[in-house]
Formats: sequence, C-alpha cells, structure tokens
Amino acid sequence: MSRVRDSSNCMPSTILVPDRDKALHIDTQSLFSIFRNSIMSRHDTHAPETPATRFLRQHGMAYSSHLYDYEDHGGTAVSARELNVNEHAVIKTLIMEDENAQPLIVLMHGDRKVSTKELARQIGCKRVETCKPETANRHTGYLVGGTSPFGTRKPMPVYIERTVLDLALVYINGGRRGYLVGIHPHDLLRVLQAKLVDVAN
Repeated sequence: MSRVRDSSNCMPSTILVPDRDKALHIDTQSLFSIFRNSIMSRHDTHAPETPATRFLRQHGMAYSSHLYDYEDHGGTAVSARELNVNEHAVIKTLIMEDENAQPLIVLMHGDRKVSTKELARQIGCKRVETCKPETANRHTGYLVGGTSPFGTRKPMPVYIERTVLDLALVYINGGRRGYLVGIHPHDLLRVLQAKLVDVAN
C-alpha cells in the first residue's frame, strides 16, 4: 500500500491506495468518487454529533467532515475560504415560507442568490420569502449559521438549484456553526427527496 497526501483541508490528509505503478498519477477528486463509501463512512472523532450527522448515518449516506473557524455574518464566503474550496460548491440552506406561512427549504450555491419570484412561479405559490431567524430556528431546530437540511425538527419540502448537480462534490452545513459535510450532490437529491428548480440569480 502507498500513502497519498492531499495538502487541502477538504480531503482526509492520508488516503491508502493499492500499489500498481510508482508513476501512477493520483487525482484526489477521482479517489473521492472511487473510495467515498469507505473513506467518508469513517466517523471523524473530532467531528460533532448533530441531528444532521445522525440523519446521514441512519440513511447510510457517505459524507466527510470539515470543521472551520466560524465568523458571524461571514456566510459561505468564509467557509469556502477556510476550506480552500470554490464558494460555488458550498451550498447554503435557506429556510423560506410561502404566502400561507408554510416553510420550505432551498439549497443554493453560496455565490448565487434565489429569485423568490421565479421560485414561487415554479413551485406554484403566490409568493415566497425568507423566514425570520427565530421562525427558521423553530422549523429546523438549528441556529442560523448552523442550519442543515438534514434532520430538521419539522419535515419540509426541499428544492435544489439544478446546477448543483453539475458539481462533483458539495459542502453543506452539518448542523452546527463552523461545520460542513462533504457529500455527492446526487446523494443530496436522493436522501432529501428534493425537487429541482432553476432559480439562481
């Protein structure tokens, strides 16, 4: 066996792979796809236990854990910087509500905004708006800044921006401030039984 080291913060620092050819080029993104079931199912002893991580394990979902120094009002720009990844791959969890105050979840690229007018049109509502922080907390059980779509207190419909599925790997809140999980976007779609929308601005 040989050891492959990745200098970024987003992959395990050491990955064991079979020796085949000393000149073999190892691409960590490919390794993630090939070995994600074995690599990501290993629970990081430093990672927090949250309703989100319990949900993922209960559903047999592969994920990686990524802790970083949280900054108030820093948003996805800070987490992307701290994890040294593109903000486009950091997915924000937005808690919104329709005209009847029925909550819903929208998953959007960190560097894009949601067109609430277009979202309302696509999901058949008169209007959609962002929930107040205290309302979002009541629906999800999470504090703002640590909101995850997994293991929410109240079941809610989930809508994912379609282009999220174009990414090889996404980073999304794991149920605590300063903690993201890495997951394949198609797994995200499946486990949340989400619907796709085209509402990015």
